[in-house]
Amino acid sequence: MSHPVNPQPGHQGLPIPSSCLSMRMRQLALATVVAFGLGGPAAWAQADDYSEVNRLVRAGQLNEAMYKADQYLAGKPRDPQMRFLKGVIQTESGKTTDAIATFAKLTEDYPELPEPYNNLAVLYAGQSQFDKARAALEMAIRTNPSYATAHENLGDVYAKLASQAYSKALQLDAGNAGVAPKLSLIRNLFAVSTPSSNGTSPSAAPAPRAASVASPAPAPAPAPTASGDAQRDVEAAVMAWANAWSSRNMASYLGAYGPNFAPPGGQARAAWEAERRARIEPRSRIGVDISDLSITVNADRATARFRQDYTSDNLDITSRKTLELVKIGTRWLIVRESTGS
Repeated sequence: MSHPVNPQPGHQGLPIPSSCLSMRMRQLALATVVAFGLGGPAAWAQADDYSEVNRLVRAGQLNEAMYKADQYLAGKPRDPQMRFLKGVIQTESGKTTDAIATFAKLTEDYPELPEPYNNLAVLYAGQSQFDKARAALEMAIRTNPSYATAHENLGDVYAKLASQAYSKALQLDAGNAGVAPKLSLIRNLFAVSTPSSNGTSPSAAPAPRAASVASPAPAPAPAPTASGDAQRDVEAAVMAWANAWSSRNMASYLGAYGPNFAPPGGQARAAWEAERRARIEPRSRIGVDISDLSITVNADRATARFRQDYTSDNLDITSRKTLELVKIGTRWLIVRESTGS
């Protein structure tokens, strides 16, 4: 039916069989170490282990990759990244039952990570267990409302469920003229070939909120001034947003979003802001580094795509991120953001 998340950008996994509809869930890659509380040489050594397993998977050496993964996990049985890679290896090896068990256990041990839910849903869908797939994707979206792939996959699952319902309706009432066009529409929709997406890394939600006293909000940082060079101004706005997030300057961070900003998942603006405060303010340390920044400007609208390296008290995650901005007065403000797109 589709492809689960794979360990490296651009890696093509084994397809999961489809039935009835030619539905294709988007392929996304987890191209980062999910390192809890790691840093320095220990983290680098672990990254080398992950890279070696990734290399073996890409080379199709699945037995060797599994051996390396099991060898690593013998000493660090709770490591989420290597367990995730093991689930990918099991999927690539056709061991669907084992892969489901691996991803399901990951969702239990690390419920804040959306990627295992996504892969679990893809595997369930491959077995035509669409209700289970729907539930897993809803959990992925609840964990990370801006996880674009999970939203698209959920739409595919809903369409599959609709197709099944319309087919059953036709079996029960073949004379119902209103059902056949609906069923044909859905089948035609997914009959169109869809190119697979580039591998990207979705961002995991921050770890559960720690019990601590929030410090007073710092004064707003001055907004970047217009330079007459639109690309340079957009870059300055993106960097100011990242710096405000890193310094937990909530006034400047929230001020980087325009009045027409659409929070992910249809969330109300006030609820989204409250959630962001609850996730950012208690942290004793946050780092947001931007690299590979690509900016396109069209009149008073701009799109910024980049790699985001996020670190905090107990989380280290890398993702691809997209910000859409509009120029209001002399400022470029964010009106939409998405991860893994």
